[in-house]
Amino acid sequence: MKLIYLVLDGAADRITDVKTSYGLARKPFLDLLARAGKCGLMYTVGKGVAPESDEAVLSILGYDPHKYYTGRGPIEAVGAGIKFVEGKEVAFRANFATVDPLTMRLVDRRVGRTLSSEEGRELGKALDGLRLSKYGGYVRFKHTVAHRAVVVIGAEEMDLSDEVENVDPAYKRSGKISIAVKEYPPYIRECVPLVNSPAARATAELVNEFVKEAIKILDKHPINEERARKGLLKANAVLLRDAGGSLPKVPKVRAKYGLSFGAITEMPVEKGIAEILGMDTHGMPPPSPDKARDYADRLRATLKLLNRNDVVYVHLKGPDEPGHDGDLNAKVRSIEDIDKYYVRPLLDSVDLDKTVLLITSDHATPPSVRAHTDDPVPLILAGGNIVPDDCLKLTEKACHERGSIGIIEHGWELLPRVLRVIKNE
Repeated sequence: MKLIYLVLDGAADRITDVKTSYGLARKPFLDLLARAGKCGLMYTVGKGVAPESDEAVLSILGYDPHKYYTGRGPIEAVGAGIKFVEGKEVAFRANFATVDPLTMRLVDRRVGRTLSSEEGRELGKALDGLRLSKYGGYVRFKHTVAHRAVVVIGAEEMDLSDEVENVDPAYKRSGKISIAVKEYPPYIRECVPLVNSPAARATAELVNEFVKEAIKILDKHPINEERARKGLLKANAVLLRDAGGSLPKVPKVRAKYGLSFGAITEMPVEKGIAEILGMDTHGMPPPSPDKARDYADRLRATLKLLNRNDVVYVHLKGPDEPGHDGDLNAKVRSIEDIDKYYVRPLLDSVDLDKTVLLITSDHATPPSVRAHTDDPVPLILAGGNIVPDDCLKLTEKACHERGSIGIIEHGWELLPRVLRVIKNE
């Protein structure tokens, strides 16, 4: 029996919303699977935790992030192909952002999502190799996709610590986990040490110096001057979050489950997790406007991985971004695109007597909130020996009221439970 584990990034909304993306979307094939299988809800990390994607993905693959998670920075670094020296260097997830350089007021945390990867690469070159004034400090900068990047800060003269607060005000550290903040002052936050140690204090100093120097360099960069002439937002600041000084020490996925896993990933963070867990990873180019081609490519890659693995994890980014932008209609369309261009041909390509489909999300991103929330996400388990319940469609309300799985309290409980069901244990 094979398993395809399909994750629709941020597709869920709040069950209390009058209109939800799932409820509005025309998605006949996802609804068909809901009728053919069992449904339920899941807190992807836990109630009260509005997770970032990395800790949520680690969790829904069966790993308790409170036990294994070491920060998003190291995971993104792996996904971007960057190595760092534990203890001497700290890795951060980064966003290019738009800021008023005089007041440090944030105009847009993601440059209005208009920064091209080509522009991001050129801006990144201007920051890579930057020397800092204390502790022999230096910066390694790697652009990844659109406004996203990885920053590694190091010091030649002393050890550093990842126990520092985010400068991105939209996320606050809670131990190693960052939690989305619903409301925050629109200013770059000063980096402060979270513990009273020389290493943490030095790291915070280097971060703050880098943030200021980056604004000086980027604001007058030719790419940003050209963007300003075109009426586009400048990518003139870098927001750092999710510091990590070491890689997660986790059991490989084959050792944990006794099964081989493949992974279809679009973003560095998912690619990093897949590589850390020892999965057979097939990285895809970032999503493009041509959804028919994008999802056809992802389906072909899925089927190839399925031929040589027991489980294939497929992470599709589509619905998350319009959720962050508060664009309900665009989020509805993104779910419809997945249904039409991925789920429909997938059902034509696999034998559901021999293949089980597990469909869910890594977190909710309601357009009404424009951020990740802790709301439970719907899930479907269909195919193989799964006996259908009374759920008739994939929506938050239907999965809650008619699904027989109930509510799974922690994401890391899902996959072990599903595999037991498949194996008839």
